[in-house]
Amino acid sequence: MRRAAHGDIPELVRLRALLFAELDEDGSGRTSGDAGWRDALTAVLKEQLTAESTRVLVVDGDRGLAACGIGTVQQRLPGPHLPNGLAGQVLGVVTDPAYRRRGHSRAIMCGLLGWFRECETARVDLYASRDGEPLYRSLGFTAHRDPSLCLRL
Repeated sequence: MRRAAHGDIPELVRLRALLFAELDEDGSGRTSGDAGWRDALTAVLKEQLTAESTRVLVVDGDRGLAACGIGTVQQRLPGPHLPNGLAGQVLGVVTDPAYRRRGHSRAIMCGLLGWFRECETARVDLYASRDGEPLYRSLGFTAHRDPSLCLRL
């Protein structure tokens, strides 16, 4: 496992597309807003790969990347359960189907969790797929008492 570099961006986009295709709601393999998101993702990754608030970890495969995971740290308002206001977010961990069941997602998550600890985040949030939930629970993630709600604008 290693930190992603600029040369990994095309593979990061490929793996993110794979993640979205697997998580799509209607089974079509297409996500809403399909047009242009890959170019936008490429531009954001070019900017964020070296940002202190973002960590992108990858595992190399024989041809391209086998897996990747992205984490961010956000400054939120401090409070009783978030004393320094620092919160982590796992934005997605995905493994190419040819490399699954080899521990790559666990290694990436352990790497991200270590980084979150170094950053002194008070909590880490993520959205789990049905397949990924057992891994996250084994690492100590639990359901939050507040419901997760979303409004798409």
